[in-house]
Amino acid sequence: MIKAVIFDLDNTLVDFMGMKRRAIDAAISAMIDAGLNLSPEEVRGRIDSIYSARGIEFQNVFDELLYDVFNKVDYKILSAGIISYRRAREAALVPYPHVYMTLMELLKRGLRLAVVSDAPAREAWLRLSYLNFHHIFHTVVTFEDTGQRKPNPGPFRKALDLLNVRPEEALMIGDWAERDMIGASNIGMKTVFARYGDTFGTVETHADYEIGDVKELLSILEKENAGALVSHD
Repeated sequence: MIKAVIFDLDNTLVDFMGMKRRAIDAAISAMIDAGLNLSPEEVRGRIDSIYSARGIEFQNVFDELLYDVFNKVDYKILSAGIISYRRAREAALVPYPHVYMTLMELLKRGLRLAVVSDAPAREAWLRLSYLNFHHIFHTVVTFEDTGQRKPNPGPFRKALDLLNVRPEEALMIGDWAERDMIGASNIGMKTVFARYGDTFGTVETHADYEIGDVKELLSILEKENAGALVSHD
């Protein structure tokens, strides 16, 4: 019987890459208006290169961009970029359709909910708090909690321990086959691939289930639990 559902965060609960793209586009326009004498395409290419080298969560991307261009940080341009980025990010940081309804229904059915994310703890919690999701989940496991990234077993086992469930009693939902699906499957969890959040054009998901809408989780759980309501131990 499935007693818990573990979610990836980015591109599973929220459209992280869509949000990032819109925020970066807004920042580029603002920095050019403030005096950055490069084409939007060139700025975007430089930012993409920095993220490629530093990771998508790198917090000082605009500082590094400006230092590369001017050999110093122009704070007029930097501040314009940061403010526009933040405004666009907040406008674009919304859950996928039916996420909130699905989470509430899972809680009503007595399931324990967790997030396992490779995002830095601060950024993961900021996103969850902005969405007002920080009270919904029984536990949140980020990179800092184990020092391991998916598909290593550490983050999954940490979440299972905190939820007090066995691997076969938990369902993992995520958008990254090689990290979320394989990592969870390797320790005995059932897996659900969030096709709606796939940014890689994944062909082979290695998942037990695939869904195009998060609300399909409810019917999967009914099938797994033969329609029985799950109760806490």
